[in-house]
Amino acid sequence: MKGAAMRRYTARGVVIGTLKYGDKGMVVQMLTSTVGRQSYMVQGLGSRRGHGARQALFQPMFALEFEGLESPKMEMHRLGEVHAGIVLQSIPFDVKKSSIALFMAEVLYRLVKESEANAMLFDFVWGSVEALDAAAEGVANFHLWFLSNLCRFLGFSPGNEYMPDAWFDIAEGFYTSAEPPREHAMSQQNALILRDMLECDVRYLGEVGLNRRQRVDFLNALLAYYAYHLDTIHSVQSVRILQEVF
Repeated sequence: MKGAAMRRYTARGVVIGTLKYGDKGMVVQMLTSTVGRQSYMVQGLGSRRGHGARQALFQPMFALEFEGLESPKMEMHRLGEVHAGIVLQSIPFDVKKSSIALFMAEVLYRLVKESEANAMLFDFVWGSVEALDAAAEGVANFHLWFLSNLCRFLGFSPGNEYMPDAWFDIAEGFYTSAEPPREHAMSQQNALILRDMLECDVRYLGEVGLNRRQRVDFLNALLAYYAYHLDTIHSVQSVRILQEVF
């Protein structure tokens, strides 16, 4: 029936993964503003004029505005017109920022499975791309800020207010004045850093003074927190890159 015609829609999206498809094709995974996480088939990516520029748009955490196409006859959505939604000034050219972008994309690829729109999550992710690209100071803390705040949208952010000298119980999701069981305990120092990351305006991340050892230790504590609630965090391979770079 003609009623099953192709539907066109416009949306914003952030690239979280790609997979080569044949000689001139690619499957692009995006977190989108209107249809949640979605896979898009992109074809015709050869050496012809203009297609190289199109292919360059599909990098980790690139923010796009696009026309999507879907039909009951197609297994995957397709992309029509597509262009940069945020014209990135630094992420593609800064090794530290591009390493963080790769990590952010892999975390979202592994952890976010919903195929329905989540406006609050999407706005956080889109805003994080803008913030990382604009950051002049505090870049070394950005991945810690991102992970600390992402848990708000994944359903396991801290359930109470921080108190002086508190520990954090990763199983219960609460700050506590009593030391939790060892396997569930985030240290007092890391609990304080978690509080700082949750309360810090991303523009002032440079004011959170952490040395390399503290960053590595806090990242490991965050990964333990995530692993308790979402086991798929173990498959994020780019963690090793951040531990080396920062």
